[in-house]
Amino acid sequence: MVVSLLIPVAVIAVIVLVIAGARSGSQQGGEDMIKNVYIYVVLFATLMMSIGGSVGVFMAAADMVAPAPYYQSYEDYRRWGMEGELKGIENVEIPVEEEEIRQRYEEMIETENRRQVERAKNSLIKSLGWIAIPLPVFIFFSRKLKTREV
Repeated sequence: MVVSLLIPVAVIAVIVLVIAGARSGSQQGGEDMIKNVYIYVVLFATLMMSIGGSVGVFMAAADMVAPAPYYQSYEDYRRWGMEGELKGIENVEIPVEEEEIRQRYEEMIETENRRQVERAKNSLIKSLGWIAIPLPVFIFFSRKLKTREV
């Protein structure tokens, strides 16, 4: 939500600065201002991307360390899980022992936890991309800005 509001504000700010630079008295001063505005916009965009990637890395690491608990209780699994297995079989009673049902439930919880950790690893890799890709661009343009100011 905040990012969707920042984008139009940034675009409007760039347009205003470009117009102000174009109306300035000297041609060289206007070009320098436009170049500086461009560098600052690139620095802002790449910094925001890196910050977003850092937040994603933290969230994925937290999901890997402590995955969300499984939400279905054993009683619900026993009630609804067995009905789902017996659909399509008419007039047949399959005796299932309580230990077997409990074992299936525990296996299902373990499988779900592994699945959540795998999703978190995938998300971690994607978030690292949001840091690794814009960071060199940020460093390049920040050095370019330093050389322009000196």
